Amino acid sequence: MVRFLFRVLSLLALCVGVVFGVIDAIASVSASQVIMTPISEAWIETHPGSLMTLEELVVGRLGAGAWLALRDVVLPQPAFAAMLVLSLAFWMIGYKRPSPAGRFAA
Repeated sequence: MVRFLFRVLSLLALCVGVVFGVIDAIASVSASQVIMTPISEAWIETHPGSLMTLEELVVGRLGAGAWLALRDVVLPQPAFAAMLVLSLAFWMIGYKRPSPAGRFAA
């Protein structure tokens, strides 16, 4: 059941990553230059209150240095790439290894 949940989360993250990639591609073509939306901008446009809640949570539990590292390293990354990496991570967690004995083993 948990494996199924991670596979579904992987699919959802992949879909969101593709949508972010298409939006960036359309914006890049219309502006005639490469445009990549950072995670922070996409997050603020989607749900600004949750970003502030995350900041309070990280500062309260891990300290201000962890929030500064997160803000300066993770949040400026392109949103489509981050979602694709998250999708890959969820897929790897939910991956079922093939049986070492083979397909038709008893």
